[in-house]
Amino acid sequence: MSLPNVAYFSMEIALDQSLSTYSGGLGFLAGSHMLSAGYLQMPMVGVTMLWSYGYYDQRIDHSGQVEVAYIRKYYDFLTDINVTVEVETFGEKVKVKAYRVEPELFGACPVYLLTTDIEGNSEWAKRISHRLYDGDERIRIAQETILGIAGIRVLQKVGYNFDVVHMNEGHALPAAFELLRQYNGDLNEVKKKTVFTTHTPVAAGNEVHWVDTLLEGGFFSGCSRERAVQLGGENFSLTVAALRMSRIANAVSQLHGLVANKMWEWVDGRCPIRAITNAVNLHYWQDKRMSGDSTDEELLSAKLEMKKKLFKYIANVAGKRFDPNVLTITWARRFADYKRAWLILMNKERIEKLLNENKIQIIFAGKFHPDDVMGKEMFNKLLNRSHTLKNVVVLPGYELKLSGMLKRGSDIWLNTPLRPFEASGTSGMSANANGALHLSIFDGWTVEGTFNGINGYTVEYEGLDDDMPWEERHWKDHECVMSIIEDQIIPTYYNNKPEWARMMRQAIRTAEGYFNSDRMVIEYYNRLYKPIAHDDSCTGEEKKELNISETPTFDAWTFSNIK
Repeated sequence: MSLPNVAYFSMEIALDQSLSTYSGGLGFLAGSHMLSAGYLQMPMVGVTMLWSYGYYDQRIDHSGQVEVAYIRKYYDFLTDINVTVEVETFGEKVKVKAYRVEPELFGACPVYLLTTDIEGNSEWAKRISHRLYDGDERIRIAQETILGIAGIRVLQKVGYNFDVVHMNEGHALPAAFELLRQYNGDLNEVKKKTVFTTHTPVAAGNEVHWVDTLLEGGFFSGCSRERAVQLGGENFSLTVAALRMSRIANAVSQLHGLVANKMWEWVDGRCPIRAITNAVNLHYWQDKRMSGDSTDEELLSAKLEMKKKLFKYIANVAGKRFDPNVLTITWARRFADYKRAWLILMNKERIEKLLNENKIQIIFAGKFHPDDVMGKEMFNKLLNRSHTLKNVVVLPGYELKLSGMLKRGSDIWLNTPLRPFEASGTSGMSANANGALHLSIFDGWTVEGTFNGINGYTVEYEGLDDDMPWEERHWKDHECVMSIIEDQIIPTYYNNKPEWARMMRQAIRTAEGYFNSDRMVIEYYNRLYKPIAHDDSCTGEEKKELNISETPTFDAWTFSNIK
């Protein structure tokens, strides 16, 4: 049986620093998916938007506060395929032009980029593809409408005969509604073609809009209000509708599989949710000097050189000079409240003692959503505090190049989400691949890939999932993080280099062995894309004939009190 042709729809895809079509983790993951699909020569194409201003450029203004800036991007390396389609949204017929990223450019599978920022469209219509995740609800709905509906029409116009439409998050849901229109309302036909990845249990990541606003935006591609409400409710949930319109869905780690199945168990008519753990493209992220077969001396020497390169960048950007011989801890990811960037700094005296004695250096980096007031305030508070703290720096921006430098130049990669809200996370995987040890709350992919004392450090304790006030949970987690740093990490780093090198080696081997997106793409083909007879979409009779047990999909991990 030949492999199915897959069309992978994602609002953001991070292929290269030179192409600003991403904001953070979701884009990094999608980029790894496309790069591995290209490397493995899988029959797949990507579909995303060509953002005229990217996400946004983050910099520090004259007053020392973080500034959100929008700078128009220009590209001369995209292929103009001379394809334009039309989509109606909010009463306007909007022209959508497509470009293609050729496989030889970055080594990925072909990726189609859609833009409305062209002559012939109104100024409002041009704005649809200006900024990734625009805060204006109507623009945001129009963006998703264009991605899904125009994406399907472009692929059909270029003659790409897809067997599977993979909706990477709910943003691409209009693709399923466009198929529903083309199949004259036959939902079973749509389900044969569509699969869905849900990425987060956090409410903000599971979009909800009033159904009439979506109708006005053309989101449903001609589907009636009544049918739309049946699929997603009047206060329309993109995730709920996607679960009802797909043949099968997946969560992005084994723990997230448990959380997602519990979270969405009330949705009648939903498809099965499997767990396929995220991974990163090691061909892109891993420094060639880092290998699971390297000697202690090779690993420690390469890490020292990587730190020197990163610290030169820090000195140029932030005016702080870091010592490559000092243990360097990095927290770098999206500035969202549940990710708790501030956790390590909660006890002022305790952290300052380590900083002032040159026991540790701390780097913070990351972006917040431009309309996230709390995220911006968190960034500014950390930034202002870093000016008065020795050995602490906050770096603006978190594009691919900086992310790669941080993962290469860090000793410890710190991950402090409020469990179980981190569905997977991937930054620690690429950090591991570069010999940075993971220090993480026991959440997301950490449950599967960070083994305490073997290749990193995990925050686990009695009552991990017990009910307790959030403030108490924050202090409990902080205490554990600090104790691990003081009692385990610092003594090993400074007094037992062979042991540190051994753990580096095991971190690299773990990344190479499992958290490589080549594995992930193959697993997607085998467990999501291919119509294998014994998958979860079989009928009960088919399972009986094949002697397949009804064992729950998620029996690898047992957590009794996931709330």
